Amino acid sequence: MTPDPMPAYSEAATDAFLKSCRKNFAYYKSLGDRTFDQLSEEELLSPPVTNSNSIAILVNHLWGNMRSRWTDFLTEDGEKDWRERDAEFMPIINSKAALLKKWEEGWACLFTALDSIDHSNFDQQVYIRRQAHSIPEAIHRQLAHYAMHVGQIVYIGKMTRGAEWTSLSIPLGKSAEFNARKTRQGTHGGHFTDDLMSKK
Repeated sequence: MTPDPMPAYSEAATDAFLKSCRKNFAYYKSLGDRTFDQLSEEELLSPPVTNSNSIAILVNHLWGNMRSRWTDFLTEDGEKDWRERDAEFMPIINSKAALLKKWEEGWACLFTALDSIDHSNFDQQVYIRRQAHSIPEAIHRQLAHYAMHVGQIVYIGKMTRGAEWTSLSIPLGKSAEFNARKTRQGTHGGHFTDDLMSKK
């Protein structure tokens, strides 16, 4: 079956879309970064309950997925022959340093690929397991996937730290204060993550 044609995007619309996607990916990476900062090596490597994934396993899966999907993004299928997906869910990572190394490698692969996209190739089709995707479809697919797993990482971190957890978003009881601060700015531009990423 022939995929639906890609709708026409202006150069400005293409740039705006890619910039927004990059900021969203960076936001979810920051949630992982700030979770790792709060956890010990043992907490990162240990599953929260029996027969569940540890944060280290989730990072290993994200690393494998990112390398497969984003390596030669425009020219090769996103499911590489060399990927071993089942092995990504094994307890391979054995230190915090190894976890952080894979985390950074995966995201670097993603951001390098995003930086290779512009108006000249934005209407190109890419493939994942031989299924055609427009570039926006492929990006949205991965953005949703990574947001899900980063959410799991954050939730495990919050469960692990309990009362010692430092909120990564608007702290409980601070919503009115946050909204008032935003309201005082008046109508303004920027990205919704700007305030959240600057709030430690």
